[in-house]
Order: sequence, then C-alpha cells, then structure tokens
Amino acid sequence: MPIYEYKCTDCSEDFEKLVSGTNPDVSCPKCNSKNIKKKFSLFGMSGVEKPVTSAGGSGCSSCSSSSCKSCH
Repeated sequence: MPIYEYKCTDCSEDFEKLVSGTNPDVSCPKCNSKNIKKKFSLFGMSGVEKPVTSAGGSGCSSCSSSSCKSCH
C-alpha cells in the first residue's frame, strides 16, 4: 500500500496517509475535513535525475570526475 501526501484546503494541514484502493476515504487528521488535495511527491518519481548541488570538486561520490556526465 502506498503512502500519499495530502494538504487540507480548509486548515492547511500537511499530512501523510497509507491508503489502499483507487478511491480511498481520506480526511484531515487535524480538522476532519474531506476537502483535501493530494500533493505531488518527488519520492514517487522514478527515472528522474537529481541535480548536482556541489560547487566544484567531485560531481558524485562514485567517481573523481568534476561532472557526473562522465560516470552516469
């Protein structure tokens, strides 16, 4: 069962919920509202390259190149 991230549009509470099925019954744990929106989660994305955040030096820990383009 996947864990989804939600945001309540009534009280602005952010929360996660373990759900099953295609139409789960989800409500806000803070105000009990069903007026919620599923958030976009990057954790669930596969095959997406992560940006290199280091300034200079090695581009990643598995090589000595200054750019990961040479090893990935």
